[in-house]
Order: sequence, then C-alpha cells, then structure tokens
Amino acid sequence: MTDLLARAATPAGLRTLDDRDLPELASDIRELMVRTVSRSGGHLGASLGVVELTIALHRVFDSPRDALVFDTGHQTYPHKILTGRAADFDTLRRRGGLSGYPSRAESAHDWTESSHASTALAYADGLARAFRRTGAPERRVVAVVGDGALTGGAAFEALNSIGAHATPVVVVLNDNTRSYDPTAGALAAHLARLRDGEAPAGRNLFTDLGFHYLGPVDGHDLTATQDALREAAALGRPVLVHAVTAKGRGYAPAEADTDDRMHACGVIDPRTGRPLAPAAPSWTSVFGEELTALAEDRPDLVALTAAMRLPVGLGPFSARHPDRTFDSGIAEQHAVTSAAGLAAGGLHPVVCLYATFLNRAVDQLLMDVALHRLPVTLVLDRAGVTGPDGASHHGLWDLALLSRVPGLRIAAPRDPARLRELLREAVDTTDGPTAVRFPKATAGPDLPALAAMDGIDLLHRTPRAALDVLLIAIGATAPAALDAARILEHHGLGVTVADPRWVVPVNPALAHLADRHQIALSIEDGVREGGAGALIAQHSADHGTTPVHPVGLPTRFLAHGERAELLAAAGLSGPALADTARALLARATTGAAAAVPATPHDLSHPAHPNPGRTS
Repeated sequence: MTDLLARAATPAGLRTLDDRDLPELASDIRELMVRTVSRSGGHLGASLGVVELTIALHRVFDSPRDALVFDTGHQTYPHKILTGRAADFDTLRRRGGLSGYPSRAESAHDWTESSHASTALAYADGLARAFRRTGAPERRVVAVVGDGALTGGAAFEALNSIGAHATPVVVVLNDNTRSYDPTAGALAAHLARLRDGEAPAGRNLFTDLGFHYLGPVDGHDLTATQDALREAAALGRPVLVHAVTAKGRGYAPAEADTDDRMHACGVIDPRTGRPLAPAAPSWTSVFGEELTALAEDRPDLVALTAAMRLPVGLGPFSARHPDRTFDSGIAEQHAVTSAAGLAAGGLHPVVCLYATFLNRAVDQLLMDVALHRLPVTLVLDRAGVTGPDGASHHGLWDLALLSRVPGLRIAAPRDPARLRELLREAVDTTDGPTAVRFPKATAGPDLPALAAMDGIDLLHRTPRAALDVLLIAIGATAPAALDAARILEHHGLGVTVADPRWVVPVNPALAHLADRHQIALSIEDGVREGGAGALIAQHSADHGTTPVHPVGLPTRFLAHGERAELLAAAGLSGPALADTARALLARATTGAAAAVPATPHDLSHPAHPNPGRTS
C-alpha cells in the first residue's frame, strides 16, 4: 500500500490531506483497483469513473455520521478503499473476503447493500425523514445515483416524493452516459441537453420536481466537485448535483472498450485488459446464438432487455435485428408489461433478464402476462448460485416464485443441446407464458438421454438391478446427479437419473417413475422450501406412493464465493447427494430415524453488527 493510501485509509485521514496530494491519491486508488480486479474479476469500469467523485464526497461529508447511499454498488470500490478496507482489498469477491458490493457486515460506512439499481433515492428519502424525527436533522443524506439507474421507475417515484416534501437530500447524479450499454430513453436525451448547455436556463426536469440544480460539473475535477458538494450541503433542501464522469477513466483498456467500458470482467492481464485464458462457451452465448438462428424463421420474435443487452446474450440478435430489440432501461417491470403488449399485438416477445432481477417484476408477470395467458417467453440468465457477486445476485428465488404463477411453464435445460431444444419449444408455445432458466457458468458437454418416457429424459439407469434410488435432476444439477449415481452404484445400489426438462407444471409421469423406486430425491439449485422439488413432492404425495425428498438451497441470503464451492457446501455435489440418498434409503428400509446430512457449511450472508450507525 502506498503512503498516500495508508494516510487516506479512513475519511478522517483523507480530510487531512492537502489538495495537491489528491491527484496522486486518485492514481493510487485506480492502480490498486486494476491490480486487484485483474486477479479476482469484478466491476471495474464504473468504479474507475468515480474515483475523484468519491474522494470529494468523503472530504465534504462526514461518513458514517452523514449517510452516503450508493446506487448501485458497482461504483463503490473507491468508497471501500477510503473507509478502512484498503488493506483487505485483495480479498475482493473471495469467499470470506470483501464483498463486491456495499456490505453492512463490513462497515458502518455502508448503509445499504445496494446492488440492485434505482433504490438509493428511496433509502435516502427515508433516512432523511428518520434523522429529522429522531432529533438529528444536522445529519446529512447523500444518494449517489447513475444516469442508468435513474431510468428505473423506483428512482422516479423517489424523486417525486423528495421534491414534494422538500426532504433535504443531496442527489449526486453520476452521469457517465451508460449503464452496461449507453443509457436509453428520453431521460438520456434530456441529460445530454443539460451537458451540452442546450436546456432552458434555470429550468429542467429536476427543478420542476422541486430540486435545486447544480451543474453540470466535471466529476474528475476535484476542486469543482468539492465546491459543488459544499454548496449543496449548505442549502438544506433537495439538491441535485449533476456530475459528468467517464466510465473506465484512467485505465486505457477500459477507455477503449466500446461495449461497456469494462463494466465487469473476469481474470485479466492488467497491462492489456484481456482475459488470461480464452473464454469457453457459456450458457449465455449458446442462448444468444440459438435465439438469433430462431429469428431467421420467426419474424414475430422480438427481444427485450433491461439495460443489459450484451450481458444477457442479445449481442448477436441485436446486431442482426436492431429493429426487433427493445431496451427498457433499468426497468424490469416496464419490460415485462411492455412484452405483454407486444404479445397482445401478435408478436412473441422474449424477455431476457438475470433471474435475480426478475424478482422486481413478479407482479407484472402475474397480472399483466399470466392473467391474460399471453405468449411471452422469459429467459432467466444467472439462475441458481452465481458465485462471487453474492447475496443480491444469486438467482435462488425464481423457481419458488414462478412455480406459483398460474399457467406458466418453466423449463430447466441440463446442457447446451437442451437449451436450444427447450428454447424452441418455449417460443412455439402460444397459449400462455413460458420461462427458460440457466446458470452463470461454462456450458459443459451435452448429456444425451438413454431413453425418454412421457417427456422425461432418462440419463442413467442401473442395468439389471433393483431400483433403489431415483434422482430427479432439475437443469444444471444433472452432472452432480450423475456423479452421485456413480457413487451409489459403487455401493451396490440401483439408481435412475431423470431430467423432467419442463419442471412446471409437474409431469404426471414423475410420480409413476418414483413409485418404481424405494426413495426419490429432487435436486434443484434454487431454494428448497417452496421450490420446484416441493411441487414434485406434493404431486407424488397426491398421486403416488413413494415420497420425493426435495434437495436444494437453504432459504437464506447466501454469501459470495465460487459457484462450485457454494454448491458443494450446500450439499449439491455428487458425494453430498450420494450421502443424502444413502441416509434416506437407510431410513426407508429400516424404519429408523437415520440422520439426513445437513448443509456442511454456513452459507449465510453475514448480518450487520452495527445497524444503528450512530458512530
């Protein structure tokens, strides 16, 4: 760690530095971020762009006495470095190390775990009201929001509330003209007019909503930014500071990346910014290729994204069919209901989201799509355990939430061939909505079926043996189920591994298949309670004799770590599944209360030790 980084390791220390030291400090912070992220992967571009802005914020405001709320957490690496975490920054995104987002467990300087966009303004509104009602109106509240996050409906709701009630919140608009892609919509055009000085003097969207507007200010000019923030802090009313920044600033490979300014990257060569190993085909890339191929024969297919065209695999489709690709901005609710309108108008929309972000649009799926039995296909990337992005990004909830949506069919492909196959079946469905889910991972080899039975693929069956164990593998859990089958056979047991392909509604043949075995397990990389396995278990209880034991993830917020180690720790590895099956079989055959293995390790996202934040 450099001398300047050591001296600026806390906000109090930062405020003792001379202004002349700050450009060198900014350079040291960027060097530390590039060096660390090149080894760990992470969200680099956004954090590179807010180094000077973050320095200015911590010199003007007294965190954590003053509340700095970041939206989203992609931009908080400099904030972590300046709030006591520089020495541990090399543990970023590793299991047991620093989170890639704000973390209330890490620091009292992190007020929220803001890794889903468009929420900071509402948090800030509530905090400012709370400070006034608890007799601490001098405590200031600052919300740092990107122009991309400002496209979300929740952000507009909060702007409306703050302005209407004159809540003393300082909104720092970090305008870098991008989310992942360039910011879409009329708001982006309005901000461009403000940046170019073309808006009417003294009046704009923000002043009309009740804010005092300061800017635009160069967010990389430390003097100008600090001056604007001091002026905003002194006003005691809703203020918007329009700071113009450049995503990827100060790192040539990020500045040259026209796709997304290295918004997120894996392990890279820090000199070039290029991956150290060639990228293997991912589930996302397989989906993108297949959707593009499907579109050649299906002029009714259109694709929607919520500001994440490239991360969800729509690069090839949008290049080929730009007029059939719609970007809602960071507005998943709007995307889903807009898809309902497209379907009602005779098209077949494919809505491409991370599984975790679909949580925000469940009402729209229920009442705007499913209630109308509209043919909308949801493609849910990053389903299940995602790995280093942690609690907010694990796609644990989709099967439990979506399995309760009437008329929705849910497919979980086990391999690339099934992804192509099930996607085609989904977009061929005309009498209601469908969903296709897959993980954030390398797309492994295809796992061909030995046979098919009433729509169920049989992947493994012990020849000429008693049928002791049925493993129902949902989607990407198939390799672990096959590994467990090999272990169980080694112990002399007869095993069948079945892939239902379409998970919801439950295939009636699963109950009949389970009845041919002594025990049955369903395996999913979503929450166990109320998940797809619970539906299968209920169906088997209603229509069969062999109980189905659901195996899945605990209903907790899981910490960050590598995907494989988190799945293994949750009991979703081959050896762990084999142990669970043997314990259940012992219980079934002896009638004794044989112990079923519990989750081997604590996967919980840590709780915050100091929720009061009074220090």
